[in-house]
Amino acid sequence: MKDVLRRLLAGELTEDEALGELRSLQLEELGGRARLDLGRFMRRGIPEVVLATGKVPVEAARLAIALAERQGQGLISRMTPEHRAALGQAAGAAQMGVVDHANSARVLRQGFVAEPLDGKVALLTAGTSDVAVAEEALMVVEACGLGTRLEADLGVAGLHRFIGPLEQVLEWGADVIVVAAGMDGVLPGLVAGLIDVPVIGLPVSTGYGRGGAGEAALGTMLQSCSTGLVVVNIDNGVGAGAAAVLIAARAASARSLSAGAAARSPRSQPGSRPAARPRR
Repeated sequence: MKDVLRRLLAGELTEDEALGELRSLQLEELGGRARLDLGRFMRRGIPEVVLATGKVPVEAARLAIALAERQGQGLISRMTPEHRAALGQAAGAAQMGVVDHANSARVLRQGFVAEPLDGKVALLTAGTSDVAVAEEALMVVEACGLGTRLEADLGVAGLHRFIGPLEQVLEWGADVIVVAAGMDGVLPGLVAGLIDVPVIGLPVSTGYGRGGAGEAALGTMLQSCSTGLVVVNIDNGVGAGAAAVLIAARAASARSLSAGAAARSPRSQPGSRPAARPRR
């Protein structure tokens, strides 16, 4: 967008040509079947994510590559081994790199680096079976330039396991914590009841028999006694990551504004003195 405006001011584009390019930045059709929302990151600070489920592997890879070509990175989630193979082949042909995240991935155009933000998102999982869904959230957070930290296998079957990692992420300065849990789904409520940092519960479809598809975990989180626990849908790592981004980015923005106001304050200037109070 800045490049289009620069060329308009330089007289390299007419107003109609600039308008046409700006429109193409917002929406682009591919093959008459897919409409890429290229303006989503500018509107919300969260890029579009290609859901591989239900898509032919070659087509899913083509969408991720197209996003990377136009925006520097393309995100894709819920990949099968066939999707991953097609993505690797397409990325290699386009001379792009791939950052793998369990069943998800980021395709990066050469030289692209996400603009860093001074926000931090911690991700905790109850078990190792929950890591794949947590990494889907991790992918979204990293794509937005926020700091991340993932701690796995902290389930309530051994309460002693999660105290140390929880203390560490709090000392690290997490602005929000995503807690992924399957089975009984107790861990998010437990964490939310101990700290004053926003917690997002991410129910995962791991478990046995009745309720093992994530319904038990979702029900537990929705019925948690810990007030303020926010819950997303089963296996919705993208949704949890997006919510975490919005919270952490807003916290980072508030810190930046506060630091700027402090720097402009007369009290912060060397040699300055507070104004004298008028005597009565």
